[in-house]
Amino acid sequence: QVQLVESGGGSVQAGGSLRLSCAASGSTFSINGMGWYRQAPGKQRELVAAITGGNSPNYGDSVKGRFTISRDNAKNTVYLQMNSLKPEDTAVYYCYVNGAVAVYWGQGTPVTVSS
Repeated sequence: QVQLVESGGGSVQAGGSLRLSCAASGSTFSINGMGWYRQAPGKQRELVAAITGGNSPNYGDSVKGRFTISRDNAKNTVYLQMNSLKPEDTAVYYCYVNGAVAVYWGQGTPVTVSS
């Protein structure tokens, strides 16, 4: 089992920045890929960014050039640096990790971007 605790969400004006963190605990030896999804009200959950065990990042089209994903394996933590935020980035952000036999999800952290 892997437990995930997210932090860093909040409210910001358009053009601002936020940094999300997601710390894993438990059976962290089994973790490979890590990443973030988001879900806005009335919309489907979408991939924001992912990073492999080899530190290769992948981004959703809507955040390319604005968001940066990184990970600290020593701390079992994945980060999402969000710059140039837009109102359409408003959503609940969920981190996830790929374990050996399951995908584990965080509880979600809300991000609100006002115009």
